[in-house]
Parts: sequence; structure tokens; C-alpha cells
Amino acid sequence: MVDVKQTRFVAFLCCFVVLFPSVVLGGCTCETKERSRNEPVALKYKVVAIVWVFLAGAMGVSFPLLGKTIDALRPERNVFFVIKAFASGVILSTGFIHVFPDATRYLTSPCLDDYPWRKFPFAGLVAMVSAIATLMADVFVTSHYSNSHLNDITRQVSRDEERTGVNEHVNPSISMSQPPISSEVIRYRVLSQVLEFGVLVHSVIIGIALGTSDDPKQIKPLLAALTVHQVFEGVGIGGCISQAQLPAWNVAIMSVFFSVTTPVGIGIGIVITDIYDENNPEALIIQGIFSAASAGILIYMALVNLLAVDFMNPKFLNNRILKVSASVSLLLGAGLMSYMAIWA
Repeated sequence: MVDVKQTRFVAFLCCFVVLFPSVVLGGCTCETKERSRNEPVALKYKVVAIVWVFLAGAMGVSFPLLGKTIDALRPERNVFFVIKAFASGVILSTGFIHVFPDATRYLTSPCLDDYPWRKFPFAGLVAMVSAIATLMADVFVTSHYSNSHLNDITRQVSRDEERTGVNEHVNPSISMSQPPISSEVIRYRVLSQVLEFGVLVHSVIIGIALGTSDDPKQIKPLLAALTVHQVFEGVGIGGCISQAQLPAWNVAIMSVFFSVTTPVGIGIGIVITDIYDENNPEALIIQGIFSAASAGILIYMALVNLLAVDFMNPKFLNNRILKVSASVSLLLGAGLMSYMAIWA
């Protein structure tokens, strides 16, 4: 079942990446801001950005996964707890400070009709619906995974009893061959996939924004901000992946997807630079809706599945030093990511 869901997720992401450029073409009566265009220099920056942003994302998502070789970074260690608090602050700030304001800007653009787009806060509506939908998906998918795993163990027990003729409820050899997966691990498996989806949607959009720019003065600060952005978000996603106890091939796929999505967006932006119109109404609506949905997912995940779970952990509540360290780390992550909004 996990493979089927991942296949669907990959298919949706591919469709989004392929179809998104088709809605950003066309004209609009809105005036485009004057910028210092220098296409040859801008192209060089964008090519560098593809490589640099990929490396930043790969480094960020790989860092928490080093717990398998570095004992201090194991999920049960305090250091990992503090790092994850920092990453949670980054993800929360990304939703509130970066993604949601962009969605509001897209959906209230003067290039859109006054009615209904500026008569109702559609960005807030979409973000709210997205958060509620994420909650429902979180509950139902976790329940399904738990029941599916329990059924698999039950069938395995039944087959073993038929084969050996032993009528014991559970046999030690069975427990060793297929140890039960805890509900916490199942939750992290769901969390890691939903969180990655929310980040990837936003990553494609910001990648296209950089790839379509011909202004080197705009690209340089945006590249710096995106680099930090990818490292920090990668740490957050990598932390969830490391606690999900996924197979190695699964971890590799999720890590690669996170690392390449923004570079792919930049590449798409380079291809459509000459025909891209940032004021196209259809493009603004699509970008606004996807950004608002991504913001809802990120905010829900950061508050409910990351911060609330970790900060209510008995280990956290009973350790004064850890409480102070994690709280400072959370504020630092949120603050630094918020500061990045000056450039991106």
C-alpha cells in the first residue's frame, strides 16, 4: 500500500511540474515592473543556482539521516531533539511568513477581477481547508496503515500456525521475523510524506520564480535565501524521515525528490522565460491556490505533528535544560527563516 501511495504522489507531482508552465503563458493588461534585464549574466546565475540549490537541499535532508553513523544525531538523543525544534521553527515560519503572504499577493493581484478575488480572503479559505484536509488525511491514513500492518501480522501468524500446527497466539520466531511497527513510527511515516508534499509544491513555484527572472540583482539575493531555505527545510524533512524507519530505497527516493524539486522548477523557469507572464490571471490563480494549500499543510504539520508532539513529550517536560535549549532553538529557527523574507 505504501508503494501505491508513493506512485500516486509521484504521478501527481510529475503532472504538476509538467502542466504548471502551461497556465503561465498569455497576456494581461497589468503593467510589468521595470527591471534591469541582463539575460546572459542572469542565465549564468540560474545555471549555478540549479547546482547550488540541489547541493544545499541534499546537505540539509541528509544531515539528520547521519544518526545511523553519528551517535549524537540519533533520534533519541537530546541534540537531535534540539535540531528538530530548530527545523520545526523553520517550517512554521515558511508557512506563515513566506508561503501564505505569497498566496495572498497572488490572489489579490490587481491583474485579477475585482469580484470575487478582492471581495473575499480566498488565500485564508484555501489554507484553512488545506489544514483540515491534512488533519483528515492524517487520521485516516494513519488508521489505515495501522490496521493494514495489524492484518499483515495476523495473516502471518495464521500461516505459521497452519504450517507448524502450533496453536500459540504469537510465536517468538514470528516476532523476530516481522517485529511490530509502533504507532509512533507509522505516524512519522505519514508525517514525512505529507510534509514533503507541502514543501515540494512550494519549491516548484519558487524555483520557477527564480528561473524566469532576467534581473541579476534580483537573482543573487534570491539564490542566497533559497540556499538557506533548502538547508533548513531539508533538516526538518530529514528529521521526520529518520524517525519513520523507512527502507533505504524509500529514504533515497524521498531525499532525492526534495533535493531536485527546486532545481527542476528553476529549469522550467529558464525554458519558459521568454514566454512567461507573471501577470497572467490563470497563473496567478494557480500559484495562489497551490501556495495557500501548501501554507495550510506546513502550518498544520509544524504546530500539530512536530511542535505539539515533541514539546509535550515526557522527556521534554522533565528536562529543564532540554526545554530551554529546544525553546531557544525553535525561536532561532523561526526568527532566521522570517529574516530571510527580506530577500525571498
